[in-house]
Amino acid sequence: MRAAGLLSLVLLLAACGQQPTAGQAAAAHAAAAPSPAPPNMAVSEPTVRPLGPGTGAPPAPPVPFQSQGAPPIRLKIPSIGVDAAVGRLGLNQDGTIEVPADFNQAGWYDKGPAPGETGPAVVLGHLDSLTGPAVCARLGSLRQGSDVLVIRQDGSQLRFAVERVASFSSDAFPTDQVYGATRGPALRLITCGGNFNVGRGRYSANVVAFATLTQAS
Repeated sequence: MRAAGLLSLVLLLAACGQQPTAGQAAAAHAAAAPSPAPPNMAVSEPTVRPLGPGTGAPPAPPVPFQSQGAPPIRLKIPSIGVDAAVGRLGLNQDGTIEVPADFNQAGWYDKGPAPGETGPAVVLGHLDSLTGPAVCARLGSLRQGSDVLVIRQDGSQLRFAVERVASFSSDAFPTDQVYGATRGPALRLITCGGNFNVGRGRYSANVVAFATLTQAS
């Protein structure tokens, strides 16, 4: 899954996926979706591998979701040994989503819902780095029912249960499934997967864990 020790970024989060068009994003969030679909993720730094295709003009940034929830500060996934700080991610100047600067930390896309709010909160994490596995290296091994814990800045803790984990081709990222409206609080954990394509400078797939809120304390 990793190519010659080269590492790629996640998460969280539509990382290696195809750039959705503005029309596709609008369609995915028709009928009063609580949060508009963010553009696909890409990274421009030369020292890391991009999450997105990195070619062509990205879609126009959506109207930001005005989150009222406490931001997440830590992510714990006991079954795969994740206990990591969570930073905030915004948009790059080209309209793509930022990625975590630290390979061992996750990032929350803060233009979308916060964990615990209605809608899909998006968290990204790196698959690997130049020195070894990164925070989301084992995301693909999660199973239905696995716990995902999110600690928020106000001291509260949210418990999510994984519903499913799926791998999607980077050329057919499921915008509707990942960013579409949900009836309650949901979580999307995204990283890269598949094989690393040296010529294209990216992985061939995205791994997405879909989870729903089961407990807040």
